[in-house]
Amino acid sequence: MMKLYQFLTCPYCAYVRDHFSRLGLKEGKDYELVEASRGTPGREEVIRLGGISQVPFLVDGEILMYESRDIVEYIKDKINNLGNVT
Repeated sequence: MMKLYQFLTCPYCAYVRDHFSRLGLKEGKDYELVEASRGTPGREEVIRLGGISQVPFLVDGEILMYESRDIVEYIKDKINNLGNVT
């Protein structure tokens, strides 16, 4: 299952969450939200996995991705090519 590292008040994270919802993705079914505000274990995991302290951060198997627009485009392409995200 994909993991989206994010926090509630981050506008870039909200952009990704909004697009996930528009694309019909369901939290808990298609992706997991991981709390990654500063000082949380989730943020430490973002740094460990990706090397920088930035959210949103998507983990989809071997794919590690920052940048909200890149994440949304990646998911759109994945849905278009596979018909779903799982």
